[in-house]
This record gives sequence, structure tokens and C-alpha cells, in this order.
Amino acid sequence: MTTITLVQGDITRQSVDAVVNAANSSLLGGGGVDGAIHRRGGPAILADCRRLRASQYGKGLPTGRAVATTAGELDARWVIHTVGPVYQVSGGDPDLLASCYRASLEVADELGARTVAFPAISTGAYGWPMADAARIAVEAVRTARTAVEEVRFVLFDEQAYQVFAELIG
Repeated sequence: MTTITLVQGDITRQSVDAVVNAANSSLLGGGGVDGAIHRRGGPAILADCRRLRASQYGKGLPTGRAVATTAGELDARWVIHTVGPVYQVSGGDPDLLASCYRASLEVADELGARTVAFPAISTGAYGWPMADAARIAVEAVRTARTAVEEVRFVLFDEQAYQVFAELIG
């Protein structure tokens, strides 16, 4: 059974097996969580992402999929990159957002990760309403078949933390 925990803080400061990056499809860094992970993790993450782009993800990582790289200087073994849906573009498709969590946990299982830190995927610049995104995230993790022992939702601010806390109970 997977334990779900909540932390208010900086996902790049978490000591876990894998940190999930709310990446853009280019895998080459960006703003928000993506930019923070690339900055704190250092050039090794970008180098791995460039190798992925040069091989199987020449057109970028599709929305809802996940792939792993080194964690570079982060206190983790891996970064699992997943591309969340843009709320306005996807029409708020909950299956696409849930797929980010499920695919990330599948990659975590392939790696043997036991602790995984997730941000609130798609809630920043991608515009997904926090309450709906939190409900989808928690349900996806609770129903996933995974060997991951702890899923840690790392929420940047108090408001996001409270929304998740209401769902976790």
C-alpha cells in the first residue's frame, strides 16, 4: 500500500528516490517546476534530456507520458519527466492529467524507486484549477498499481497544500 504524504515547500529540496518534473514537451527546461529542477539539478539533467530528444523523443515527449533521467545535483537518484496537459487546450480532460501520475509511477516501478515526490502537475502556467487537479492526482495515485511505498505531494504554497490536505484527510 502506498502512503501519501504532503509537504509544503520546494520540490528540488526533497530527499527521495525520484522527483517528478512537470516538464514541457521539449524536455529542455522551462519555467516553474521545470526550470527549478533544471537549475538546481545542473547540466547533467539537460544532457540526458538532449540524449532523449536525439533518440526516441525527437518530436518531444507526448502529453501524459513519462521518462526518466539522472537527477544530477538533486538529492534524488532520478528525475521522472512528465508533460501535463494545458487546461484550455485539452478541454480539461481528466484522463490526460491522471495519465501523468500513472505513467510516472510506472517509470518509478521500472527504476525500482520507492519514494517519489510529485508537484501539482498542470496547475501553474498550464492553468488547471487546483481543486480539480488535486482530486485527479490523489485519485490516480490511490488507484495506481505500484510498488512505490511513499508518494509525496510537494506543494509550493499554503493554498495548494490546504486543497490537497482536505482530500488526504
